Amino acid sequence: MIARLELNNFTVFDQLEIDFSKKINVIIGENGTGKTHLLKAAYAVSLAGHLFKLNPEADRDELKAFLTEKLVRLFMPLDDKLGKIVRTGTSKQTAELKAEFALDEQIQLSFSYNSQTVAIQNAHNYRNHNQEPIFITTKEVLSFMEGFNSLYERYKISFDQTYKDVCLSLDLPQLRERKVHPKAEEAMEDIRKLCGGQFVFHGGGKVTFKSDKNVEYSANAMAEGFRKLGMLSRLLEAGVIEPGISGSLFWDEPESNINPQMIRLLVKILLDLSRNGQQIILATHDYVLLKWLDLLSDEKEGDQVRFHSLYRDPKSSEIMIESCDQYYQINQNSISDSFAELYDADISRALA
Repeated sequence: MIARLELNNFTVFDQLEIDFSKKINVIIGENGTGKTHLLKAAYAVSLAGHLFKLNPEADRDELKAFLTEKLVRLFMPLDDKLGKIVRTGTSKQTAELKAEFALDEQIQLSFSYNSQTVAIQNAHNYRNHNQEPIFITTKEVLSFMEGFNSLYERYKISFDQTYKDVCLSLDLPQLRERKVHPKAEEAMEDIRKLCGGQFVFHGGGKVTFKSDKNVEYSANAMAEGFRKLGMLSRLLEAGVIEPGISGSLFWDEPESNINPQMIRLLVKILLDLSRNGQQIILATHDYVLLKWLDLLSDEKEGDQVRFHSLYRDPKSSEIMIESCDQYYQINQNSISDSFAELYDADISRALA
């Protein structure tokens, strides 16, 4: 799991340092404050496990090429040039990323406007970082999985690599039943009951839905919210998310396309996974998700939900961060402020 990330002169960030909880992290902020960029940066530097699993003998040059490709494919800069990810509008010429992981693995890399590849200043114990992270995308992918990865590799399409990565993970075979984590089985059953059946993965990206009445439908016939939860269920079924074993779970806007009535179940599942060793880092705009995380977390269960609020400094316009372990402690909370404004307007109309 990732413990700390520092970004300097990178995309929208002048300087940002974030210490992650080993359990649940929630990133909030107005549009344009870099929530998704922060998720992708942390995901990119966490991917070494994939490289060294494919090639245990990979050398420094191969690591540089691997991380360069990941940054370009995740951030999709103009003209596919690495240097375009360096923050603009500043005299600084070099971007830096520094990450620390739970078992003292570290990586520090940099690149400039003219760089073709990243430079690695430090890779202390980085080869030992063998946990593979997973990134769940904002958009569900079950409706277009079939043939997607072939298109992605052959043509330049407007999807970043998180979509390819999650499609590959969803298409893995399911674990043998006895190896599925008990909490994963419980979550899968809860999702099945909510959806009234389960998604069936036939291989090659083909996905259907089989109802509890044994009627089979196209995945496209199902509600997007169900398809979103179906992604989570499948990742648990395939062991891609395996509490205590798998790498960090990154999730961009988990509430997207999900009815607010379903959010409580989603939060319950996330808390159960984190209680069993799964680090979760998500970005959200959703007040309902935030409040259920606040209300359902239980110190007696060892829960820790750390809130990270990104905001622009009113004087410098630079992106700042405020981190705290209690929801009520957040000062820079545009989501709560917007709901308070809505509530006040409703009361004013009622009293008019």
